[in-house]
Order: sequence, then structure tokens, then C-alpha cells
Amino acid sequence: MRALRQQLPVHRIRLLTVLPAVVVMLVAVVGPTLAPYAAETPVGIPFTRPGGGAWLGTDRLGRDVLSQLLYGGWGLLLLAAVIAVAVTAVSCVLGAVAALRPKVGVVIERAGDFAMLVPAVLGILLVLTAWPDAGTYGLIVVALLFGMPYCARVFTAAAVGVAASGYVESAQAGGESLTHLVFGEVIPNLREVLAAQLGLRFVAGIYLVSTASFLQLPTTLGASNWAVMVRENAAGMLLNPWAVLAPSLAIAVVAVSVNLAVSVFGRGEQA
Repeated sequence: MRALRQQLPVHRIRLLTVLPAVVVMLVAVVGPTLAPYAAETPVGIPFTRPGGGAWLGTDRLGRDVLSQLLYGGWGLLLLAAVIAVAVTAVSCVLGAVAALRPKVGVVIERAGDFAMLVPAVLGILLVLTAWPDAGTYGLIVVALLFGMPYCARVFTAAAVGVAASGYVESAQAGGESLTHLVFGEVIPNLREVLAAQLGLRFVAGIYLVSTASFLQLPTTLGASNWAVMVRENAAGMLLNPWAVLAPSLAIAVVAVSVNLAVSVFGRGEQA
């Protein structure tokens, strides 16, 4: 009973930390069906303050900010989720291989050093300006190039201990293939690291996609995503602050909440 009482607050803390992100994500997914107006439909004078039929006022073109907010989240979050899954999955496999084959680990370590020295924003500019038709594929390439080396180093460090365990060494002595060792022996024992990195890569994906949209680099997220709303409405912030604050808060709530949830879940597993 005592152990149950001690665990209940931990579960409640975990729920509270992840709840804001879940709510914002759900609103972003079902948002287009809840929007009172079409995303590109003008409903009043530009930068009108909240009132009447516009609960959050209007933007620079007189469009309803609430409708823009409801339409503008799903593409950004979906692309961030795809980036998170791609980077985490590839990095997990590379980390497991590096732990089993030390020569590969040296290559990953050097690549990680290079990725940490080159700013991600510079990578975004180089890839998306040199490949203007890349769109979302270009962002995924940037995420893999600059997120994978560092993430793979984390998985390598976690997988080294697993690779040195008795059952993995027995499987190696028994002539098991590298594929079996990676997917059958090492990766199943990296579940905690996998979950933590997935959350962190999702946050990094949100920042990456938001940065690309804010810099007006070629993407296919549409004209009403949250980062574009912040950039385009910044000039009228004094007239209608919600045109900038609403999308900024949406991005911040998702990023901070997911980050906190990853930290809390990590502490819970270690305890």
C-alpha cells in the first residue's frame, strides 16, 4: 500500500506535464473542423482586436486569428513527428551497430562532432536554398544530417553496456548475424532511451520546422502555419497582440510540455 501511495503522485505529475501538449495537439488535428471561418477568408479590418465574431481578433489581412490558429497546427506537428520518428529510428539502429562494431562507432563520433560544430540554421539555409523544390523532404534531410549524428552517439553510449552483457556475447559466439544482434538483442533493451529521444527529437523537429517557416524558406506547410503567423503579424503586434501571441504560445506549450514530460518520465524510470 505504501508503494502504491508513493507512485500515485508520480503518475499525476506525469499526466499534468504531458496534458497541455496533448490538448494542443488534439486541437491542432481537429482544428480545421472547428474553425468558424475558412483559413483565407477576410472577416474584418486588419489587426482588429478581439470582439464580435473574431474571438482573437484579425490578422494583417483581416482574417480570423482563431481560424488561422486552428488550421495552422496540424501540418507543423505532423512534420515534426515524422522528423522525430525518422531521426530516432535511424539513430537507434546506428547506435546499436556502433556498439557492436567499434569502428563504426568512431565514424559516428566524428560525425557527431561535425554536426555539433555546424549550426542547424546554417544547414537549413544551405539545403533549402540549394534545393528550393525540396519542401518538406528537404527539412527531413536537414533533420537527419544534423540530428542523427548526435542522437546516434546517445544510443551508442546506451548500447555499449547492452552489447557487453552475457547474453549478447553468447549470441555473438553462437554465430548470430549482425541483424539479429541489433534488432533481436540490443534494441529491445533500449526502450527507455528510445522513448526519451523520441520526445526530444519531436521538440527539435518543432523548432526546425518553425525556423524554416519563419525564415520564409521553401516548405509545403501552407500559408497559415503557426510560425508563418508569428512572422507575418509581428508588425501589427501593438494593434492586435493575439495575432502573434496565440501561435507563439501554441508552439511554446507543445515544446515545453513535451520536454518536461520527457524529463519526468526519465526520472521516474531511473527511480
